[in-house]
Amino acid sequence: MENRKFFKKRDEFKDKVLDMRRVTRVVAGGKRFKFRATVVIGDQKGRVSVGIGKGVDVAGAVEKAKADAKKKIITAKIVRGTVPHEVEAKYGAAEVLLKPAKEGHGLIAGGSVRVVLSLAGVKDISAKCLGRTTNKLTNALATIEALKKLKFIPKS
Repeated sequence: MENRKFFKKRDEFKDKVLDMRRVTRVVAGGKRFKFRATVVIGDQKGRVSVGIGKGVDVAGAVEKAKADAKKKIITAKIVRGTVPHEVEAKYGAAEVLLKPAKEGHGLIAGGSVRVVLSLAGVKDISAKCLGRTTNKLTNALATIEALKKLKFIPKS
């Protein structure tokens, strides 16, 4: 008989740490430091999510962020490696524009938008951050909002 309790289930999601920040809480005795991790997970088949976690150490914060991301997974409608139509979305001060591209065009996007789209499995797209904010977290969440807005349009 095989003892299966020692085998850890293989995770189907790839993950990427998008942002790591040291946050401070001021108490009577001084300052208490924690770490805030922003993690993007995706299976490169349309499922993607962004999670945030805080912990006393970096590893703990990353694990909490992964667990948070797994709770909020969305499925993006991707057709032949690109988005079916142009979409624009806003989250806070971040604004993102996603445009479909022909096969072979590549993933033309910067920063956190690129990370989210690559983990979602998008191969050909042209994306632009229209907002002035450089905050990685809000830009990633704006990209998630844009992916949520996608509708499948069948060719007639």
